[in-house]
Amino acid sequence: MLRSLRRPRVLSWGLAGLFAVLYSCVAVNRHRRILTQAYDLGIFEQAVRAYAHERAPVVLLKGPGYHLLGDHFHPLLATLAPFYRAFPSAVTLLLAQAVLMALAVVPLSRWAYEVGGWRLAGTAGCLIGLSWGIVEAVSDDFHEIAFAVPLLAFSATALGRGRPVAAVLWALPLVLVKEDLGLTVAAVGVLVLVRAPRGSGIRALGFGTAVFGVAATVLTMLVVLPSFNPGGEFDYWGQLGAGKAAGAPWEAAVRVLWPPLKWLLLGLSAATAGFLGLRSPLVLLCVPTLGWRLLADNPHYWGVGYHYSAVLMPLLLAALVDALARTGAFACGARAAGADGAAGPAGSAAPDRAAVRRARRALVVAVLVAVGTLPLYPLREVAAPGAWGTSPRLAATRGMLARIPDGATVAASNRLAAQLAGRTTVGLVCREPAPPLADALQDGPQWVVVDLADPSVHAPCAIEDTLRMLGRYERLGYRRVVDDGDLRLLRRP
Repeated sequence: MLRSLRRPRVLSWGLAGLFAVLYSCVAVNRHRRILTQAYDLGIFEQAVRAYAHERAPVVLLKGPGYHLLGDHFHPLLATLAPFYRAFPSAVTLLLAQAVLMALAVVPLSRWAYEVGGWRLAGTAGCLIGLSWGIVEAVSDDFHEIAFAVPLLAFSATALGRGRPVAAVLWALPLVLVKEDLGLTVAAVGVLVLVRAPRGSGIRALGFGTAVFGVAATVLTMLVVLPSFNPGGEFDYWGQLGAGKAAGAPWEAAVRVLWPPLKWLLLGLSAATAGFLGLRSPLVLLCVPTLGWRLLADNPHYWGVGYHYSAVLMPLLLAALVDALARTGAFACGARAAGADGAAGPAGSAAPDRAAVRRARRALVVAVLVAVGTLPLYPLREVAAPGAWGTSPRLAATRGMLARIPDGATVAASNRLAAQLAGRTTVGLVCREPAPPLADALQDGPQWVVVDLADPSVHAPCAIEDTLRMLGRYERLGYRRVVDDGDLRLLRRP
C-alpha cells in the first residue's frame, strides 16, 4: 500500500483529491454560514445561471442591464453552464473552484517526482495545496481565476520540463479567463523564444505566442470590454493608474515599492518560492501580474488578501522546483524515481554538499511559509469546531430567507443576496431599481431583505444608502414581515 502511494500518478492525484475535499469543505461551509457575498459569488452565479439558460450574462447585482463581459473578459465561465443546469446552486460554483484549484497539485508534484523522488513530490504537492494565495482564494467566494490556476501550473511545468509546445497550448486558454492574463501568455511566449535553439521553428512559436498574448490583452481592453460595458469603456483604467503611466521612470519605481504593504507581497512571494526559486527563469512569469498590481491605485491589489495572488502560487512553486532541479541536489533521488517508473534526469555524479544545503534551506523556508500562514487563512476552519455549528442568529437569518419564494424579485444586502442569487431575481438594496421607484408600487421589488450587522454591508454599498432605501421602501408602503434587530424583511403590499 505504501509503495503504491509513492507512485507519481497515485501520489499526485491523491494529493489533489485531498485538497479538493478540504477546499470544498471550507468554501461550502462558509456559504452555509452566510459568509459569502453578492460581490463576487452572487455576481458569478447570476452570470453562470444566464449561460445555463442560453442567455447573455446580464447581471442585476452589477446594475440593471449590466453585461458581465463588459466588466472582465471571462467567457470560459460558460463551461460551467452544463454543471449548473444540472445542479443549480452556488455550491456548484464553489465545488468547481475547489476542484480547479486543486488540479494545480498534479503537474507540479509529478514534475517534482521526476526531479527528486516521492518525498520531494509530496512536499511540492503540499506546498502548492497549502499555499496562502490559493487557500485564500478558495475561501473568498468564487472568481474566474479558478480556471487560470491549473492552466498556469500545467504551462509552467511544461516549460520547466523542456516541452515548449505543451507550455504554449496550456497557456493559450488564459486569454479567455481574464483580460490581463494575455500578458502572462506573452511572457510564456518570450521564455519559449529565448530558450529555443536559433533557427528552430520553436522560436517562431514563441514569438507568435508573445505577439498573440499582447494583442489579446490590447483587443479585449480597448475593444471587446468597452463594447459590452454599459458606459462604453473599460471600468478599471482609473484603478490601474493609467493616467500616471507617462511619468518619469523613477516615479514608476517608487510606485512599485511604496507604500510598504507592497513589500509584504513581494517578500512573501519570494519566500513562497524558498527564495531559491528567484534564480529560475520561470519566476519571470509572475512579472505581468505583479506589475499591474503594484502599479495600480487600488490598495486591495497590493496586499496578500482576497483572490489576487492565487495565480502567482503555481508559478512560484514551479520556479522553486525548477531551481531545485538546476542545483542537482536531488540527482540520487531523481535516479531512484526513474527506477520506480518515472523519467529522471541521467547523471552519475553525487550532488555537492553546497547544492544540497541550498536546496534544503529553500525547502525549509517554503515549508515554514506554508505552515506559518495556515492559521491566518480560512483553511484552518476545517479543524475549528466552532465553524461547524449553527448559531441562533444564523438559524434566524436562514428562516427569514426561507420566507422569500423562488422566482421572486428581491432587493438584498450583500451577503444575503449571495444566498438568493440562484433562486430569485436579486439586486442590491442600496441601489435605485430600474425603472426608478415611483408611486406605483409595481415598479419595485416584491421583497426587501437586509442584515444591518453584516460587516460587508458597507461595501459595495455604504450603510447610509442602505438605510436610505429601507426608509424609502417603508414610506412607499412596504410592510415589515421580520424585524429582529438588525434583520429586516419587507414585503411589497
